[in-house]
Amino acid sequence: MRLRGSSLFLRGVSLIFILVAAIFIVYQLVQYSVSRSNYPPDMTIGGVPVGGLDSQSAAQRLLQVYSVPIEIHYNNAVIDLDPGLIGFQLNTESMLAAADLQRTGASFWGGYWDYLWNRPSLASQIPLVATYSSDRLRIYLQTEISARYDQAPVPAQPIPGTVNFTPGKPGQTLDIDRAVDLIGSALESPNQRVILLSSQQTAAGRPTLDTLQILLKQIIDQSGFTGIVDLYFLDLQTSDELQFAYQSGQNISVTPDIAFTASSTIKIPIMVSVFRHFSSKIDDQLGTELKDMIALSNNDAADSLMESLDKTRGPLVVTETMQALGLENTFINGYFYPGAGVLKFYNTPANQRTDINTDPDTYSQTTPSDMGMLLEDIYLCSQNGGSSLVAVFPGQINQAACQQMIQYLQEDKLGALIQGGVPEGTIVAHKHGWDINLTQYSDAGIVYTPGGNFVLTIYVYNPGGGDWSQVSPMYAELSRAIYNYFNLPSQ
Repeated sequence: MRLRGSSLFLRGVSLIFILVAAIFIVYQLVQYSVSRSNYPPDMTIGGVPVGGLDSQSAAQRLLQVYSVPIEIHYNNAVIDLDPGLIGFQLNTESMLAAADLQRTGASFWGGYWDYLWNRPSLASQIPLVATYSSDRLRIYLQTEISARYDQAPVPAQPIPGTVNFTPGKPGQTLDIDRAVDLIGSALESPNQRVILLSSQQTAAGRPTLDTLQILLKQIIDQSGFTGIVDLYFLDLQTSDELQFAYQSGQNISVTPDIAFTASSTIKIPIMVSVFRHFSSKIDDQLGTELKDMIALSNNDAADSLMESLDKTRGPLVVTETMQALGLENTFINGYFYPGAGVLKFYNTPANQRTDINTDPDTYSQTTPSDMGMLLEDIYLCSQNGGSSLVAVFPGQINQAACQQMIQYLQEDKLGALIQGGVPEGTIVAHKHGWDINLTQYSDAGIVYTPGGNFVLTIYVYNPGGGDWSQVSPMYAELSRAIYNYFNLPSQ
C-alpha cells in the first residue's frame, strides 16, 4: 500500500511539472507571437532604431527624426534649413515593407525556438530610401545663403594724383558644389544634422574700365597737354577694349577714331604686307630692310620694301592689304622720298568727319583702333596661329611669320613714349612716330607683362606743336598706369 501511494504522489508531481511546462510554453508562445508583430530589438530603419515598435510607431519615429532642420554654419551665421523646403521626402512604405519582410522572413517555429532559448537574432539594418530636389537646394543656397552671407571682393582703386593703385580685398564666395554634397549627406543622416559650409576666395580684381578711363584722363589733365589725345587699349586675355578721345583744358570728350597722320606707325602695315607678298619667306636682304625700317625708322628701307611689292604701286599694295583686313581708315598712297607724288587719294570714314580735324597727312593716315586691331591680329597669330591675318591670307602668313614680326617690333628701342612708362626689361613690341612739324606724335605697341599682355596705341595732336618734354612724360604716365592696372599690388 505504501508503494502505491508513493507512485500516485510521483504521478501527481509529474503532472504538475508537465502542466507548469505547458503553461510556460504557452505563455512564451503568446509572448513570441506578440513580439513577432513588432520589429526585432536590433532592427534599424534608415539608421533609426525601431526595435519593439510596430509599423505605425516606426513610421512616426522616422518622420520625427528626419524632419529635424539641418543646422548650417556659414561665415559666422547659423541657418536652419527645413528639409521640406527642398522637397525632402521619406519613402516610408518602401522601407517598412523591407522591414516587414525581414521581420517575418524566418519560419514561425524556427523563430520561436530561437526566442525560447534566448538566441540573439542577427541585427537588421534597412537602408534609408528618400528623395530631395538638388535643383531646389542649389536655388536655396544661391538665394538664401550666398546672396546674404557672401563677402564681395573689393577691387583695387587708383590712388588720387598718382598712376598707382591701392590693393584690392579678396572676397568669400560659397562653394555651392561642396555645400550640395554636405547638405545631401546631412539630409540622409539621422544624427549628423549640423554642417559647416566652406567658402572659396575670390580675387579682388581690377578696377572697372570706366575707373581706368577716369584715371587716364586725369593724367592727361595733370600733364598740361591741351591738344587732342586718342587712346585705344585692348586686354589680350579678355578682349575688353577701352577707347576714348579727349582734349584737356577744355575738358572735352570727343568721339574716338579720329584720322591721324600715320607717320612711322604706317611701317607696321608695310611689314605685314611684305610678309604677305612673299608668303612669309623673308631672305637676308628683306630681313635687313625690315629691321632697319622698324628699329631705325629708316624711310629708305621702307621705300625699298614697298618697291619690292610693286615698283610703282607699292604703297597702294600696302593699303589694299589693310583694306582686305577691314582696316578702312589706314592707307599710304605714296613713297617716303622727297618729291614722291600721291598715287591715289583716299576718303575714309575717319577723314570725312566734320566735327574734328587733326590736319592729317594726305600721304598716310590711320586711327588708333585700326592700328590696335592690326597689332592684335599679329599677337593672336603669334600665339596660336589663328587670327584675321591667317584667315584672310591663308598660305601667305603663318604663326612663325607673326612671331618674326613681333621680334622686329621689339627692335624699336626708343626708351620713351609707351616704352618709357614700363619697368626696365618689359617686352614692348611697338613702332613710334611723329610728323615733321611735331604737331602729331604716335606710338602703337604690344606690351608683355606678368599680370597680362595688352595692346596700347596713343595718337596725339596739337596744332601749335607738341613739346617733347611734355608729350613724352604724358605717354609714359599713361603707359605706366595701364601697366599697373594689370600688375596690381598684393594685399
